[in-house]
Amino acid sequence: MNLAGILAASTSTAVLVEGESDRAAVETLAARLGLPLADLGVQVVAMGGITNIGHHLVALVDQLPGDRSIRLGGLYDAAEERFVIKGLDRVGVRRFDATTPLTDLGFFRCDRDLEDELIRAIGIDGFLALIDAEGELRSFERLQGQPAQRERTTTQQLHRFIGSKGGRKERYGRRLAEVLPLDRVPAPLDALLRWAA
Repeated sequence: MNLAGILAASTSTAVLVEGESDRAAVETLAARLGLPLADLGVQVVAMGGITNIGHHLVALVDQLPGDRSIRLGGLYDAAEERFVIKGLDRVGVRRFDATTPLTDLGFFRCDRDLEDELIRAIGIDGFLALIDAEGELRSFERLQGQPAQRERTTTQQLHRFIGSKGGRKERYGRRLAEVLPLDRVPAPLDALLRWAA
């Protein structure tokens, strides 16, 4: 993997996230908190899936020109922690079988995923109000009426809804971060932004 053209020349910290919806949420919340990521040399990199973390870490650790080095951190889902550990071991950031917490290395774990953290923080009613404000409440209600969705929880249905149409997941990642009460920022996202700043 070649990150030329992806990383800005001024980047000194790369924050690795799984996808574009995560990138949108992190960047939006940082802006709301007055954290000028670009001015701080922080760039959020969407990897296109957590299984790509090893390739991104190799590119960031081993393939940067000259003596340039990058501080690394990111968000990951609890169920995918093994990919983060394997990637960090691969590039020598973490020694195999090390007991150093990943938070000490700049990597912060979401329970299910970042969207779930945001949904819990804003609450189901808050998210439904957001969907209504976006003019998509009828679409969500139609999804709820589908036979495959009837036995699922509202939270599961919300996850399905935001992932069911191209671009919707990224849009709602951004919108959730825009309306999130700042006193309810999910712990992993708060810790990541404090680390990055």
